[in-house]
Amino acid sequence: DADGKLKNAFVFISNLDSPQKQLVISGNEKVVRPRLADAAFFYDLDRKKTLAEHALPLQKVVFQQQLGTVAEKCQRISALAGVIAKQIGGDVALAEQAGSLCKADLTSDMVYEFDTMQGVMGYYLAKNEGLDIEVAEAMREQYLPRFAGDNLPQTRTGMAVALADKLDTLVGIFGIGQKPSGDKDPYALRRATLGTLRIIIEGELSLDLDAMIAHAATLFGDRIDAGCVADVIEFVRGRYRAIYHDQGIQTLVILSVAAVSPAQPLDFDRRVKAVAEFQQRSEAASLAAANKRVANILVKQSVPANAVVDPAKLVEAEEKTLHAAVVKVSAAIAPQVAALNYASV
Repeated sequence: DADGKLKNAFVFISNLDSPQKQLVISGNEKVVRPRLADAAFFYDLDRKKTLAEHALPLQKVVFQQQLGTVAEKCQRISALAGVIAKQIGGDVALAEQAGSLCKADLTSDMVYEFDTMQGVMGYYLAKNEGLDIEVAEAMREQYLPRFAGDNLPQTRTGMAVALADKLDTLVGIFGIGQKPSGDKDPYALRRATLGTLRIIIEGELSLDLDAMIAHAATLFGDRIDAGCVADVIEFVRGRYRAIYHDQGIQTLVILSVAAVSPAQPLDFDRRVKAVAEFQQRSEAASLAAANKRVANILVKQSVPANAVVDPAKLVEAEEKTLHAAVVKVSAAIAPQVAALNYASV
């Protein structure tokens, strides 16, 4: 209703203009009532078990033949979610618990009968059992975002489980040599990757995604080819172009940031936006030209990139002044770089 409260009403679409509208309405009500009765029955039946009890049959449900059962997937999600939660300021214990139970509602009668209730039923079962509200929220947030523009997880536990689930699938499928090709993407890995990047960037999470991908691979043991990590990282970085093209950012700007290979998606996001903003400034062209000249000079020298200038060896007044200015500016921007505030830099 207007206050956002659930009404006891439903909508249906008819492809004919019946002269007996009440009869059509009555017929639809007769169809809906038993379905609602079924739902109420299954809901009450499912509530007699804990999520842990619902999870037991998952030991016999295959996730993917080479990657094991859904129960084994939940174990990996639990371990990875705990690591992610620690990095993003979440509760490690809650993330691990939510990860271990995240697919439990798949064996419930409710989800068997109404498959779109997966995650939603897990939320209600967790609440009914009295589990922590973040664990309950994570049951449905694990599937977010389901499509472009969809809502994102709001709890730290939900974020950790959603990221762990997506990364586990991504690394696992790449690890058995079934990465997407052309328009074939049976495991929706492109969508999962875009969702992963959205959660991290829009949630402003300081998360090293490269490290998480590598950690996810270790959890599979010898089930997968460990060499897939580099391919997964390259695949993930390839999704940046789609994200920023939609925001109207030029390919050249995206490639300039990709050349630096930031491990954190949030770092990539801040750099792209800072470069795009800088590109609009009147000083951009002249500074870029000067930078190119410096780069060309350095290519011909044998001086290492991390060489330290010895001020005692400077002779000309101009180079002493320049060095002093560089030292002063470097000190001023160091904390801004650490905070990923590249626009300020």
